[in-house]
Amino acid sequence: MEIVDVLIIGAGPAGAVASAYLNKQNLKVLVLEKQKFPRFVIGESLLPHCMDHLSEVGFIENIKKHGFQEKTGAAFYKGKHKTEFLFNDQFSNGWSWTWQVKRADFDNILISTAIEQGVEVKFECEVNSVEASANEQTTTYTDNFGKTHTVKSKFIIDASGYGRVLPRLFKLEEPVSTPPRGAVFCHIHDTHRTKQAGANIFIHSFNENSAWIWAIPFSDKTTSVGVVSNVELIDEFAANKGEKFLNHIRTFGDLAGRFENEQLVFEPRTIHNYAVRSKQLFGPGYVLCGNSTEFLDPVFSSGVTLATGSGLLAAKLTEKALNGEQVNWSEAYEEKLRRGIDVFRTFVLGWYNGDLQTIIYSNDIDTNIKKQICSVLAGYVWDTENPIVKKHKTLIPTLAEVIRIKEKQS
Repeated sequence: MEIVDVLIIGAGPAGAVASAYLNKQNLKVLVLEKQKFPRFVIGESLLPHCMDHLSEVGFIENIKKHGFQEKTGAAFYKGKHKTEFLFNDQFSNGWSWTWQVKRADFDNILISTAIEQGVEVKFECEVNSVEASANEQTTTYTDNFGKTHTVKSKFIIDASGYGRVLPRLFKLEEPVSTPPRGAVFCHIHDTHRTKQAGANIFIHSFNENSAWIWAIPFSDKTTSVGVVSNVELIDEFAANKGEKFLNHIRTFGDLAGRFENEQLVFEPRTIHNYAVRSKQLFGPGYVLCGNSTEFLDPVFSSGVTLATGSGLLAAKLTEKALNGEQVNWSEAYEEKLRRGIDVFRTFVLGWYNGDLQTIIYSNDIDTNIKKQICSVLAGYVWDTENPIVKKHKTLIPTLAEVIRIKEKQS
């Protein structure tokens, strides 16, 4: 039987950041990861705010050595409408750049750095059961040889991502209110890319705001390209080895023939009904972070930033709890985390109902409003000095309506 201070389930960005922080506090940490790294995962465009988290746990220098593509902004296209948000022109006092990454390499660098720092990680280990209580947690897992092990810990951090181990075991999952959507995507060679195209993520809206294309450039002259829409369109695009999808991205007007004659790195893949949510984010002796909490529509690339932010916060509060401090998990963790998620959710809903697109494509968008929106696009969704963050639920629809009225009058 193994005995540790903290068991972390999952070695993705949330688990890597949480384990590195706790290790620096001289706590004994064990990370159990179901898969063998490196492994493929989607979610390749980062936001500047995650750099704060990566920096705090000492990951930045090792990431820099890999030479990932730097990302300095986000560009949005819709027919004749085009707009660009540069992270060096935002409201919040934060990072002005980040990276576009192949997650197999990026995630492997994060957890490898944590291992270098002294964290114990066991790959190809699947959690079977968890008995949680206020003082002691008992977890059984199976290794890659089929042998079952038991580990006792004072606390568990679930960073299992799409695996959602504790939400599944403890029946914490609940339906989401957004319509079911999916994605079809591939990596493709991008030999005619301009310098500007390399520095941005490009989002191209179509089908009356119900669908959009992403183009995420990598440093090796390949690009991740995908379409997000309702599941019916995704199934149609994915049929016959993605024939309609490939034709669409090669002929789509907003992409100006960028991928017309380019070769695929791998054939199109699909994800269905990716939006998930947990009805509670903590319990006796455990806390959820990353995609174990909630996964939103990926239009604003929020996934990794929410993972690293929640992983770091969960680790800090876990350390306090293990040191005998009283931790109000509801106020200090769940409410805070959901406030940030809610800002992203407002932006996602505003994207699909047209309110946010009305604002960002307006010729008369106020400079200060654009900076405030840019800070959200940079991931600073907990900056309550930002009016858009503080009053997002009312400001987005109100600003959109004001712009529509002005456009009708002009």
